[in-house]
Amino acid sequence: MKKNQKGFSLIELLIVVAIILIIAAIAIPNLLRAQMAAHESSAVGSVRTIVTSQVTYQSTWGVGFGNGLTFLGTPAGGCTAGASAAQACLIDPVLTTGLKTGYHLNTAAAGGGGTAANPYTTFGVAAWPITVGSTGQRAFCADEAGVIHYDPTGAFQATTDTACEAVANILQ
Repeated sequence: MKKNQKGFSLIELLIVVAIILIIAAIAIPNLLRAQMAAHESSAVGSVRTIVTSQVTYQSTWGVGFGNGLTFLGTPAGGCTAGASAAQACLIDPVLTTGLKTGYHLNTAAAGGGGTAANPYTTFGVAAWPITVGSTGQRAFCADEAGVIHYDPTGAFQATTDTACEAVANILQ
């Protein structure tokens, strides 16, 4: 480069671009792992919220546990008509859809008929990744005991208390 010219040579620019690409190659996998960990953490929080909502539903409406997210949930328009046993407004509209931060969520009740005379006595909650290895790695479940179990393979977990209790790994 001549003394009176200003700027960078092509080789200098290529070296800078190569350094940026190396830094990106190191940083992007760590970013993706951190995002997956955040999705898993959100899924665990959602499972805990649903367990708490199930207990609240049972004590409020006298028909046992809610047999699905819609029974616990809030419609997209809000609870303008007020809460009822069919829609208790205990969880937010996003959680009511069953999809949140890369995870499917569901709950189901059993052990009765869902009436005051024959209430549901058990329930299960499950959360599993939409895409295993991308949106999350582990699947989570809980039942009326409130203990959260996890499957390291991310496989779908049935929303029954017995299926959840069969998962050996317990979240500490």
